[in-house]
Amino acid sequence: MSLAMFSYHISAQLQLRLIEIRHAEEIYPVIDRNRQHIRAWMGWVDKNNSVEDTRKWCESAAKQFAASDGFQAGLWADNQYVGSIGYHSIDWNNRKTTIGYWLDRQSLGRGWMTAACRAMVNHALVTLDLNRVEIRCGTQNHKSRAIPMRLGFTHEGTLRQNEWIVDRFVDHEVYGMLKEHWPATSD
Repeated sequence: MSLAMFSYHISAQLQLRLIEIRHAEEIYPVIDRNRQHIRAWMGWVDKNNSVEDTRKWCESAAKQFAASDGFQAGLWADNQYVGSIGYHSIDWNNRKTTIGYWLDRQSLGRGWMTAACRAMVNHALVTLDLNRVEIRCGTQNHKSRAIPMRLGFTHEGTLRQNEWIVDRFVDHEVYGMLKEHWPATSD
C-alpha cells in the first residue's frame, strides 16, 4: 500500500480503499444508521447530516491526500462499506502521525478494525518511513482502546478533558508505537 494506490487488500474479504468523492452516497447511510453508536466518541457525527455533508468530507479527504498530508480510507467487507480509518495528518518534520477510525456497529467483534489498523501502522512505519504512530481513544471507549493494546502499542498516558463531544468533555487515552518496536511486514 502506498499513497498512490487506490486500494489495499487486507484479506480476501476485507479491503481498504482511498476515500473518493463518489463514495459519499455509499458512506452516508452507514454513518446515519450508526449515528448513536459513534456519537459518544466522534464529535463530527452531528455535523454530518446529509449526503452533501459526507461529500464535503470526502472532498476534504481528497485535498488531504493531494497535499501529501495523509489520507482517509474506507473499509469494505465483501464490497460493503463498513467504516473508515485514516491518518489525521502527517507531521513529516517529526515523522509521526495519528490514526483515527470507526466501524459499523454490525461489524464489531470480527477483528476487521484491528487488521485495518495493523495495515495502516505498518504502512506509516515501513512504507512512509515515519518514526511514530499514535492512537487516541476515549477513556471509556473500551472496544477502541483494545485495538492499540492488541497491536502492542504502549499506553503513554491520559489527556484529561481533551475533547468536547456532544455535551461533555471526554478524556483520551494515548497509545504510541515507535518504528523500532514495530514487527514490520512487507507492505
